[in-house]
Amino acid sequence: MTVQGWCDPAFAAVREAFEGNFGERGETGAAVCVRVRGTVVADLWGGWADEAAHRPWTPDTLVNVFSVGKGLVAACAARLAGQGRLDPDAAVAAYWPEFGAAGKDRITVRQVLSHQAGLPAVARRLPPGAMLDHAAMTAALEEQEPWWEPGTGHGYHVNTFGYLAGELIRRVTGTGVGTLLRKEIAGPLGADVHIGLPAADHGRAARFTWDDPAPAEAEPPGLDSRQLMRFNAYFNPSGLSGAGVINDPAWRSAEIPSANAHATARGVARVYAALAADGGGVIDRGALAEAAAEHASGTDLVLDRPSRFGLGFQITQPERPFGPGPAAFGHFGAGGSVGFCDPDRGLAVGYVMNQMSPGWRSPRNRALIDAVSACV
Repeated sequence: MTVQGWCDPAFAAVREAFEGNFGERGETGAAVCVRVRGTVVADLWGGWADEAAHRPWTPDTLVNVFSVGKGLVAACAARLAGQGRLDPDAAVAAYWPEFGAAGKDRITVRQVLSHQAGLPAVARRLPPGAMLDHAAMTAALEEQEPWWEPGTGHGYHVNTFGYLAGELIRRVTGTGVGTLLRKEIAGPLGADVHIGLPAADHGRAARFTWDDPAPAEAEPPGLDSRQLMRFNAYFNPSGLSGAGVINDPAWRSAEIPSANAHATARGVARVYAALAADGGGVIDRGALAEAAAEHASGTDLVLDRPSRFGLGFQITQPERPFGPGPAAFGHFGAGGSVGFCDPDRGLAVGYVMNQMSPGWRSPRNRALIDAVSACV
């Protein structure tokens, strides 16, 4: 597989790792972009944007990056916090009164953004396709009781994070998170990242390969409450995580902030380059520092493994590091995509790909992160 693009000789290990992903680790189509103190030191792409190997990957190929989008949502929330428009310590219900039902009146914005709100799933079975309807999803979350007492623990709000944070942003701004991202962060930075992909850009989107794409239509029988919570976090409604619908135009067009962000590697790296530079003029420095600081850590009640969160961002941890720097933050996405920065080193990385990889730790992004770390 021919890898195209440019790489500073000092970062030759990144090219070697990227080439190794195709030759040794099963990569089919991908791109990686690395910036150091704003300067591009690696901008590489290769492979195919479709299963039939008819469309070569190009620098402007977009692809679904799943939870990398949560980092974009976190950046939007931090921007609003820095403007004094969103108070992390305010009750969510102060902005979104309907949210206060079912014992949720004291849940704070901070608890929502740091995955401590106890709302990783909806218990009531939702109809197929409901994930495409923001109003339906937020209404279901309004009536949902917390699965644990908010603030007493944390658990990855796999898909609900985007609807919760997205509705908070809508209540504050009057627009969806995709519009805020485009107008106030991606647009000013010239970053090719999207939540809710415009129809005009669908032709640039790579098809995503998922070996077992069948959505779960109903929960298995006999689940206890904790098992139901974990199952529904991914599969209520069916297709919530993208299974079976990942390449559909309706999925690409909808605003599903936790799961359907589309981006190029250059776009992701451009956003994180701004974050590495104290917000790059689009986010207040103090608000960003607070968003990137630890707010929750330890055993995750949904993942049942260690996790570590700021206000929407994942924070580097030994079990799943963003490199050796203790200040690194960003977000991984299903399959292996990732966007992160290390402000101490002025480092920003974007990696996007189009093949689902099993397991919590992708060997492909691990190889790239290790190579970047060795070069900086």
